[in-house]
Amino acid sequence: MTLHALNAAARAAGLYRGQSHADACAILPALVSAPAEPERDLVMLKRLALWAERFSPSVAVDARVAGHEGLLLDMTGGAHLFGGEAALLAEVRARLAAAGVPARLAIADTPAAAWALARFTASEDVIAPEGKTREAIAGLPVEGLRLEPEALVLLKRFGLKRIGDLYGLPRASLARRFRGPEGLRVVERLDQALGVLGEALTPERPPPAYRVWSPFAEPLMDMAGVDFHLPRLARALSAQLVQAGQGARRLSLIGYRVDGRTTAIEAGLSAPSASAEHLVRLLRQKGLEHLDLGFGIDAMMLSVGKAEGVEVRQNTLSPPFAGRGQGEGASRRILPLRKDHVTRTDPSPCPLPTAWGEGSADLATLIDRLQAKLGEGAVLRPQARESWVPERGETWAPAGPEAPEAGFDLGRDRPILLLERPEEVNIPVTELPDGAPRQFTWRRVQHQVVRAEGPERLNAEWWRADPHASKPARTRDYYRLEDDQGRRYWLFREGLYAREDADRAPSWWMHGVFA
Repeated sequence: MTLHALNAAARAAGLYRGQSHADACAILPALVSAPAEPERDLVMLKRLALWAERFSPSVAVDARVAGHEGLLLDMTGGAHLFGGEAALLAEVRARLAAAGVPARLAIADTPAAAWALARFTASEDVIAPEGKTREAIAGLPVEGLRLEPEALVLLKRFGLKRIGDLYGLPRASLARRFRGPEGLRVVERLDQALGVLGEALTPERPPPAYRVWSPFAEPLMDMAGVDFHLPRLARALSAQLVQAGQGARRLSLIGYRVDGRTTAIEAGLSAPSASAEHLVRLLRQKGLEHLDLGFGIDAMMLSVGKAEGVEVRQNTLSPPFAGRGQGEGASRRILPLRKDHVTRTDPSPCPLPTAWGEGSADLATLIDRLQAKLGEGAVLRPQARESWVPERGETWAPAGPEAPEAGFDLGRDRPILLLERPEEVNIPVTELPDGAPRQFTWRRVQHQVVRAEGPERLNAEWWRADPHASKPARTRDYYRLEDDQGRRYWLFREGLYAREDADRAPSWWMHGVFA
């Protein structure tokens, strides 16, 4: 473990970023540390960028160099609106200090120069004179060019420790001193800092808001009025979503009452949808009667709390065509073939199969309606989880409104039907020690094996040992077998011959059946 970020007291004690945590504790036994969360730091930095739009319409998040994250504001022609560059820095610092955000600020002609001045100068507020960028950054260390560690090591090996040391070197010879693209990167970073080469900023933009609003001349006093206006709002919201190629994952219906209060209901969707009919049906299933209208509502708003891209699917041929035995303009429906799938049921909560392919829109609609009636979390879907043990490779997860996580790819064929519990089979003939069975008896039926593949060895997950088990789990060898009738099975041998506990002989079990 290494130090990722430090406060002023830790830096004053001589600690530095990248230092070993053990060394830091030896230097400062009273050190208080917590696990680093760079993902959350980046989220907060993006939120800070949206706040900084009060100073500039172009605010970019700069997180390219770990440990030196910050914001870049394009203030071209805008500093005079705040009383000049010095007044601008003072106001920014005051506002950040009021929010408890420490910062180092700098203004320069180029983003790269401002980046270096804010991080490698003694002063917390630096303003490089206009047209004097070359002189302002000449004394800064080469770390201010945002280079990779390998390039920094080579530069210092050549005696180039300051940015100004690079000014007198020819660009071609400077690039040739490095192997690969590192030399070109050094020249590029230097030219960006001096303004010879432009550097584009990518402004941080808030996510688009999808919402529709409808005021009323007279307050709506009953649910019939809300239900009457809801389809019109849903159609307007659907038009916004379709135009942006988005679908709603969380929906809110808000009523603004005459007494200044609001009333709202929310609904989550298991899959993004832009269908106005589905949105209306979902809110009605959620229950419009839960809206507290009070003495009436003056306005109503339908908004999307979370949106995702919608994958367009074509289920019919367009335009229609005429076929044999059909009239002119008649259309033919294309029915896709679907693989069979096996589902299991559980009395509570309600689990549903997940055939996420053709027909998935109908399934998502059904899930949304059930969740609206039964509550979020009452509908579950089977979901793969990271485990090589087959019976631990599946779990039940909420069907929505969050998107399902990616499954665990085993990289091998697995049977389409996995037995809830393996069933013991009788193996009269097999080759020792790792040969496949020649025949087996399962459920009182004898099967002659004509083809076999395996073994695939799966060891027990020792870190998940069952404290209630009388004996430790054993190694399994799985085989894919085909009998003389063309049926395929998934068998495993539990235990190894003369390798594990000698008091228990290896046993054979049926675990699944292929299609």
